[in-house]
Amino acid sequence: MSERLNVGAVQPAAYQAMAALEKYLSTTGIDPLHKELIKIRASQINGCAYCVNAHTQDARRLGETEQRINLIAVWRESPQFTEAERTILALTEEVTLISKQGVSDDTYNKAMAVFGEATTAQLLMAIVTINAWNRIGVSTRMKPE
Repeated sequence: MSERLNVGAVQPAAYQAMAALEKYLSTTGIDPLHKELIKIRASQINGCAYCVNAHTQDARRLGETEQRINLIAVWRESPQFTEAERTILALTEEVTLISKQGVSDDTYNKAMAVFGEATTAQLLMAIVTINAWNRIGVSTRMKPE
């Protein structure tokens, strides 16, 4: 399968709007490794090879281990993730797969208890943003470098 159009070249204003979301995310208090967990897990679910490749590399640069990167897809069965990380991964999965059941009260309440209102809102924006990037990557068939 060949790559399709380059959204950034065809619609630079749209790409700049996406970049503005990324800039906002850089101002949040979300731990950089937690951001990468969100990006990797959503990208796995959405089947975005470009983003999985990019964000696993970013996670490695931040010091994430190969073992934990390999276990993100099966985090529920793995003891390597903290309670906060499990909450982030659950929220990421439920928002990414929102058409299946929405975000459960259990996951939402857990996020609020662990992170509070402000950080939960920031986490939601991080999840929404990578899902948007994934949809661009998958629909245009972006390939890993």
